[in-house]
Amino acid sequence: MTEMVVGAEVGRRGTPSPPPPPQALLERLKDYGQEDAFALWDELSPEERDLLVKDIESLDLPRVDRIIRCSLGSQGAYLPAVEPVPESSVSTVEVRTLEDRERWWKRGLKAISEGKLAVGTRLGSSDPKGCFHIGLPSGKSLFQIQAERILRVQRLAAQSNDAGFVPPIPWYIMTSPFTDEATRRFLKDIRILAWKLIKFIMETPYKVSKAPDGNGGLYSALKSSKLLEDMAMRGVRYVDCYGVDNALVRVADPTFLGYFIDKGVATAAKVAYPQEKVGVFVQRGRGGPLTVVEYSEMDASMTTEINQSTGRLRYCWSNVCLHVFTLDFLNQVANGLEKDSIYHLAEKKIPSIHGYTTGLKLEQFVFDAFTYAPSMALFEVLREEEFAPVKNANGASYDTPDSARLMLLRLHSRWVVAAGGFLTHSIPLYLTGVEISPLCSYAGENLEGICRGRTFHAPCEISF
Repeated sequence: MTEMVVGAEVGRRGTPSPPPPPQALLERLKDYGQEDAFALWDELSPEERDLLVKDIESLDLPRVDRIIRCSLGSQGAYLPAVEPVPESSVSTVEVRTLEDRERWWKRGLKAISEGKLAVGTRLGSSDPKGCFHIGLPSGKSLFQIQAERILRVQRLAAQSNDAGFVPPIPWYIMTSPFTDEATRRFLKDIRILAWKLIKFIMETPYKVSKAPDGNGGLYSALKSSKLLEDMAMRGVRYVDCYGVDNALVRVADPTFLGYFIDKGVATAAKVAYPQEKVGVFVQRGRGGPLTVVEYSEMDASMTTEINQSTGRLRYCWSNVCLHVFTLDFLNQVANGLEKDSIYHLAEKKIPSIHGYTTGLKLEQFVFDAFTYAPSMALFEVLREEEFAPVKNANGASYDTPDSARLMLLRLHSRWVVAAGGFLTHSIPLYLTGVEISPLCSYAGENLEGICRGRTFHAPCEISF
């Protein structure tokens, strides 16, 4: 007797053909030209089909379409007339006096001792960079270095406070789905935000490829996670936001915070003289707001134009991802500003079911909000003292773990010598140095008692 299958067509190999994709969902995809997401539907298992349907149903297709149309339409018109940043908006190293630095340091420590500062960072790569070891003598990760710097600042603030006690500085870490689990395993008792995603290339036959939508997702994440309310409840008034991949970052820098409070602005940023392909600060038109133009969005002449009176680049203040905001301004950005209008576009090679394919990556950045700031100030820092990012693998020409490690070791070696210490070494000193625990010194202070008259053999760590 011949078997019969009722209610289903029989495929070429004698197996029932699968049910078609949900018609309503298929029609939705057709409206946006994305029906190819179901191209391999017949080859999927029932479980994989369920995963694909749920993945696509989670996408806000109207919003994605609106973002793409607005962003593509802005190409060529995104960069309006710009001017160099006015000198009055920048505190430069050469004009900063010792009295200024001491006043800002004390003012920043006072605000910290009163519990008014929180710090935060964001993780956007496929690997949580904060967990990364750059090869220091201590073996410490970037996260541990940053945690110890925060703790050192808390102790300095406590010493400046007659009560001898300060509230802990809250530390907020923003992750993507690619970094969240590993980061939570690495850190305990840290406040972590989730990061939204955007992308529409099929990574597998049953999974839409996604990528972080840029660190500008910070603002909506702060709102959706209710962490702005958490900060307000703790009495926080200022938020220090930094790049986690910077081995020299001065987290919760009292001097920078004191300068920011002294200026009475809504936001401020540390800047350095450009030494690579980075975004720079500009002024939108004469008298307009300050903002950042990405290197890829700059006219070629802007990257090399020289100020004839100074001999420096005309656009000479690079963005090094070190910002501070008032909590009021963060609330304004998160609650009152439309952030869907324009995303930055970059062509990327993206892995897909058809191999690597060219796609458009759409990102927003933290600095996109600067345009809306009622006031802003810039604070120049020396790259060799505060900016050693880890962006490339060893073997690249810049911003590698090796280059970041050497910059830190050389800086700390200078601190030792300035404090009256001596160095010996069995390999060339330019290839090594000493590491000073942040628990001993935040920015080179209070080292005389540890270093004066002593000799240290590089490489080594100086700690309590």
